[in-house]
Amino acid sequence: MASSEKTKSATEGENPDDEELERFDDFTLASSWERFISEIEAACRLWMADGPKNLLDKGAACLASLKNLYNIKFELKYGAKSYSLEYFFENDHDGAIVEWKDDLHDLQLSFGIKEFLVIAPLSASGVILDAPEATKLLSAVAVALSNSGSTWPAFVPIHDPSRKAYIGIQNMGTLLTRRFESDRIGSQVPVRLMHLEGLLTYQTPPYDDEDDAQESEPEVREAGGNPDGIPYNKIQWDDDCPWAEWYSAEDPVRGFQLIAVWSNKVVENSLEMAELENASSHEADIWILSPILSSNTKEVPEGKLVGFASQLRLLVNALDISFEGQFIEDFTSVEKLGPEKLSTSATVPPPTVVDRVLKDLFHEGAQNLDHEKGEHRNSRVIKGAPLESLFAQFCLHALWFGDCNICAIAVLWIEFVREVRWCWEESQPIPRMQTSGSIDLSTCLIHQKLQMLAICIKKKYHSDIHFDDKVDDNSNVFADYKEGSDAGDGRTQNSASTEQFDVKRDSSRWKTSEYSFGTNGKRAVAISDNVSPSADRKPAEMVRKGSAGLFGSMMLLNSYQRMHAPYTQDVPIMTEDMHEERLRAAEALGNAFSFSAQLEKDILTSDMSAFKAANPDAVFEDFIRWHSPGDWEPCEADVSESSMDHKTELNADWPPRGRLSERMSERGNSWRQIWNDAPPLPVSEQKPLLDPNREGEKILHYLETIPPHQLLQQMVCTAFRASAGCLNRTSFGAFEQLKIRIEQLYLTIASTLKPLQATLLRDKNEIIDDLRRLTVVFEHVEKLVILSASIHRKLLAAPRLSTAILGDYFKYYLPRMGMGLEGGNEQEEFNEKQQVKGHERAAIADMFMTPTANQSWRKVLSMGNLLNGHEPILREIIFSKRDNVSDNHYASFTRSSLDHEIETHRMYICGTSNDLQVALSVSSSD
Repeated sequence: MASSEKTKSATEGENPDDEELERFDDFTLASSWERFISEIEAACRLWMADGPKNLLDKGAACLASLKNLYNIKFELKYGAKSYSLEYFFENDHDGAIVEWKDDLHDLQLSFGIKEFLVIAPLSASGVILDAPEATKLLSAVAVALSNSGSTWPAFVPIHDPSRKAYIGIQNMGTLLTRRFESDRIGSQVPVRLMHLEGLLTYQTPPYDDEDDAQESEPEVREAGGNPDGIPYNKIQWDDDCPWAEWYSAEDPVRGFQLIAVWSNKVVENSLEMAELENASSHEADIWILSPILSSNTKEVPEGKLVGFASQLRLLVNALDISFEGQFIEDFTSVEKLGPEKLSTSATVPPPTVVDRVLKDLFHEGAQNLDHEKGEHRNSRVIKGAPLESLFAQFCLHALWFGDCNICAIAVLWIEFVREVRWCWEESQPIPRMQTSGSIDLSTCLIHQKLQMLAICIKKKYHSDIHFDDKVDDNSNVFADYKEGSDAGDGRTQNSASTEQFDVKRDSSRWKTSEYSFGTNGKRAVAISDNVSPSADRKPAEMVRKGSAGLFGSMMLLNSYQRMHAPYTQDVPIMTEDMHEERLRAAEALGNAFSFSAQLEKDILTSDMSAFKAANPDAVFEDFIRWHSPGDWEPCEADVSESSMDHKTELNADWPPRGRLSERMSERGNSWRQIWNDAPPLPVSEQKPLLDPNREGEKILHYLETIPPHQLLQQMVCTAFRASAGCLNRTSFGAFEQLKIRIEQLYLTIASTLKPLQATLLRDKNEIIDDLRRLTVVFEHVEKLVILSASIHRKLLAAPRLSTAILGDYFKYYLPRMGMGLEGGNEQEEFNEKQQVKGHERAAIADMFMTPTANQSWRKVLSMGNLLNGHEPILREIIFSKRDNVSDNHYASFTRSSLDHEIETHRMYICGTSNDLQVALSVSSSD
């Protein structure tokens, strides 16, 4: 050739080996078609050399809906068109091929393969509509795979994408080739193809013209249940859930899908196939259950999902606007504040709605409930009001009052305070508020004020009906008894030992007097075990006043009389702001100790006066023995037997022997000075330590003049605590992960709401943003609680399944829990399934209730395998036929060989009464 001669002369004197290489011209890649095959072959050789592990390191992507299937892409061109060559593989490359599994790729399930190639055009449809082009592409891939020594099956998508149609080929050895084809019937399916017997005859003719027995391996998947949810007799599924009082949640579980699987059935004729179709689903080898979830379990736009979280978000918006006004009346109408300052709607419900809310709060069966009952242990870390308290119920009503805007809240609060004032002026009990015990300073200030007001109303009520006169009349009863006789209730004077006495206020044995609102105005007094009603008295004792009864068997020191326990005033209760006010006043005076000691002096003076009135002959030492036994040191004196003979058994312990402690016997002791100055006055004649009228008016003034932002700050704290309390009361079984999540929610709420405890917010915008993020976290937990409640009550008879399904969903949903307001990428559908154990089948079958005549109005030719009258909504069948390949020279190359047999024919059928997908694979040596 001329070109060779030219090269030789040009390279004269160079290496002969290089000269020989330069003269070689490769004509095998002369055409674009050959270069196209070469590119496919190069990509396949590279993937084969790398293997699954290296491909994962190079960025192979995992399919979103399948856990163990990965793919890697390679783009190439042929002419003016671009194509994508994809290699699908599993991580466990050496694992066995699975005939059927609920999480396989469509091509894996249709043709019983594990790894495969797909070549498709880079177009909007991703399919090839021209049959010659599809055949040519498949031939190119087949040649490339044959050159590279690969046995991967290759597929080309054809026809319309909705048909999921493919053609494919696989080189299985020297002579054996496997061809694939799949298509779909999208219209009315012929009746004979709806039944297993007809499908068997449809499968038989192409492969065997004889009527002899044929082996087949059908595997049936039956999906049953009600896609629209399981019917219940109740109107709403959550009627008895804790949140049902405030809103009705859409059932997140629309139903359940039950998959019944028959495997490895050998069928020899159509009669046996018909018997298999008539078999009950209870006879299936495996049951697999999965929930059908509603769209609300996914991410939904803000405002579309109604619940506590959505309303709390509106309440936070109201808090943000509340700083624009100085008084709560500024927000009662848009005109007062100005529409330009309102970023949300200002709709206020009509007065009839306001009346209905107030009636529910104050009049409809409202009781003084135990606020601690049902509360989460972490609820107290949130400075709000308990769930069952009046203010907490007000906040929950406010969430749903109108659209929870600042104007609606202002109107409702003004009417609420008017109702509270009416209770005060009419001396009527405030509902849902405790009137005993001390003020809980861990709650919000409004709740503390309402609790103190309830106590003031009780005291004011007794004062209005002349309760003091009742106390005097009660004390005269004790004067009818002789001193030293048994108590009227049957208890003896020695029923309690004086050695068990303790300080009367600090001892848990001393029970504070309890008052009840009755028509007769009397108070119920719970007397300590150490106190018994007075015995018969001498006429001189008629001057005794304010006695609550005998104090055990103790005797006075200077008179041969029994000691009486007096009625005493309760320790003054104070709210958090009152404590702070006293502290500020003490700091201003410069002597906090003296200021605090004044209150203790007033209490001590009241107790001493009451004790003197109940024991006219008492001395200071007697008061110490009753009030502070620790400051009385008894001593034993020797008493001769002769003196004992002249004393009665009662006289032997009198006078009591002992002395004051060192601190009480000091010169100038303040207690003795107070004793000397204290007049003998019973409680009825003393100045009250707590003036209920003055304190009550101060509380109402606080409620009527509270700044809007302070009201909204306490409402936000209380609403979060009350909403979390409702969710905490939900019954969802023994799902510990959700319990931990709720416990963490309380701590998250407490830490986020802590800045709201300050009177002035330093960085308002940052705090508002944190609160809005908190509502997102709350919404995630709320969704989990509602879903858990729905699954728990539906699977109440199968708790293991309930816990397992919730555990799977928790793992699926957990990555979303930390997302912010902007959300995250759309995640794949939840498709986890659980195998039903034998003892759980009865409970699952009961969920598929037998349809009534009205429910089964649609006349459909049943596909068989019924479950409580429900027909399958989908059926999958795999027919397979195997032939012996022993003694064949290509048997060792077949990947599907099993004991010298290969699967020569395989048909996968998936369909319903209106849809039929058919996939066919044939192995041949042509």
